[in-house]
Amino acid sequence: MKTPEQELGALAASGLLRGLRSLDSGGGSRVSRDGRELWNFASNDYLGLATHPALAEALAEGARSYGSGAAASRLVCGTLPPHRRLEDALAEAKGGERALAFSSGFAAALGTVTSIVGKGDLVILDKLSHACLIDGAKLSGATLRVFPHNDMGKLGRLLSSARATLPADARILVITESVFSMDGDRAPLAEIVALKERFGALLLLDEAHGFGVLGPNGMGLAESLGLQGHIDFQLGTLSKAAGLSGGFIVAKSAWVDLLVNRARSFIYSTAPPPALAHAACVSLALIRSDEGRALREQLRNNLDALSDTHAGTPILPYILGANDAALAASRCLEDKGYMVPAIRYPTVPRGSARLRVSISAAHGESAIAGLRQALREVVAGVIS
Repeated sequence: MKTPEQELGALAASGLLRGLRSLDSGGGSRVSRDGRELWNFASNDYLGLATHPALAEALAEGARSYGSGAAASRLVCGTLPPHRRLEDALAEAKGGERALAFSSGFAAALGTVTSIVGKGDLVILDKLSHACLIDGAKLSGATLRVFPHNDMGKLGRLLSSARATLPADARILVITESVFSMDGDRAPLAEIVALKERFGALLLLDEAHGFGVLGPNGMGLAESLGLQGHIDFQLGTLSKAAGLSGGFIVAKSAWVDLLVNRARSFIYSTAPPPALAHAACVSLALIRSDEGRALREQLRNNLDALSDTHAGTPILPYILGANDAALAASRCLEDKGYMVPAIRYPTVPRGSARLRVSISAAHGESAIAGLRQALREVVAGVIS
C-alpha cells in the first residue's frame, strides 16, 4: 500500500508540495510574517472591507444581540432575524426573488448544483470554472460536458446537440464564472445569456470575484451589463470584496424552496453565525453606498497605476510556466517586502504556473509603485 510519505515525496519532486504558512498579524493591505512587514497582494479583500471598523462593530453588535453561534441548522432551529434580513437584502440588491445564505461559497455551489440537476440532466461547464463548480457537477450525477474557456462556438454546438437529443424534461445547466479567479478575465456574458435562452437552458453564474467590484452598485458583471434578470442562479460569496465569509445563491422563489429541501450542504450544516449575517447586511449596504463607489474608483485607479493591460478586474496573473520559476519569483518578491502567491497545478493547468497579484482599494500609491518596479525586476530575472 502506498504511504502518505510517498505521495508527499512525489509532490515535492514535482514542485507541487504545499504547506500552511502563518501570519503574525491579521488581514489587511499590510501584514506581518516571521517578524517582517509585507505588503499583502495575495488577499481577495478587494475593497479593504475586511478591516473596516463598521464591520468589526457590526460583528460585535450582532454577537451581543444574537449570540456567537446559531447552534443548529436552519431547518432545525437556526434561522434568526439577521439571516432573513441578509437574504432579503441580497435578493433586492441582485434583482432576484429570493436568496439563500450558506456557510461558504463552496457550500453554496455544491448544494445548488447537486439540487437542480441529476441523472438524465446535462451540465455544460467552462473549462476554467472553479473547483467548487466542477465538484458540484461531478457529484450531481448529471452528464458533464466542458467547453474551452470562453469558446462560444463550442458552447453553442454543445447546447444545440443537447437540445436535439435530450428528452424535453431534461435540464441543461450552463455554468461559468463572471470573473475568472486565476486569470482575471471576464466571461462573454451577453453571448452566454443569448445562447442559453435560445436553447432553453439554465445558467448559473459565479460572481465570486465580480461581487463588490463590478457594476454601478457593485453587484457584479451581470449588473454591469443589465443582465441580472436573465441569470437563473446568481452565486456569490461574502468572503472576498465583502470582507467577511459565507456564500449565497439568488434565484426564483421556487428554486430557493427546492434548495431548502435538497441542498445537503445547507440542510446538514449549522447555520452561519447570526453575528456574521448581521455584519454582512452592513457590508452589503457599504458596497452599495457612495463609500462603496468611491472604493471601486480607488481600486480602478490602483489597477491603472500597476498595469497598462489589466482587464478591469483586481486579479493580475503573471504566467511563468514552470512551478520552480513561480515559486522562485514569489520568494524574491517576499524578500523585497511583497506577499504575492505562486499558483500551481491543480489550481491552474499544468505548465501555466504563475504569480497571482490581487489588488485592493486599500493599497496606497507607494505600495502599488513599489510592486510595479519589483515585478519588472523579478519577472524579468526569472524569465531570463
